[in-house]
Amino acid sequence: MKITIVCAGKLKERYLRDGIAEYEKRLRPYADLRTIEIAEERMKDHSSAAEKAEILRREGERLCARVPQDAYLIVLDVSGAAYSSEELAAKLDGLALAGQSHIAFLIGGPFGLSDEVRRAAGLRLSFSHFTLPHQLIRLFLMEQIYRAFKISRGEPYHL
Repeated sequence: MKITIVCAGKLKERYLRDGIAEYEKRLRPYADLRTIEIAEERMKDHSSAAEKAEILRREGERLCARVPQDAYLIVLDVSGAAYSSEELAAKLDGLALAGQSHIAFLIGGPFGLSDEVRRAAGLRLSFSHFTLPHQLIRLFLMEQIYRAFKISRGEPYHL
């Protein structure tokens, strides 16, 4: 299976880079993994609602442009559906059984996602109702993808 992660922003914190590198290494036997980063949009402190919408639209267009055309798109969205690890594993298995061998996960920037990005998604997935840094979500996502593969194969997973 191919997994593409499309995200806004570069990882700045070493602990996040190290954690993600560990899961990239663990995922090699299970998937062809690729991460694509785009630059985050900047927003003034007191932007109008129209300015915010325009910034999200521009960032969303740039993110979606990097999603491979053959990929099933899963967008990480605080207002998306909450899945358990087992449910995510079953979803990925179901997509694979349906012939969908390329999954793209999209993580927006610090200001969220445009409505256009949300509409483009095959699935909107939420890890929490908490507001979490989008950089941290990348680490959570990597761990959950790895866990999904372990669950699907009936392999033990101990950290």
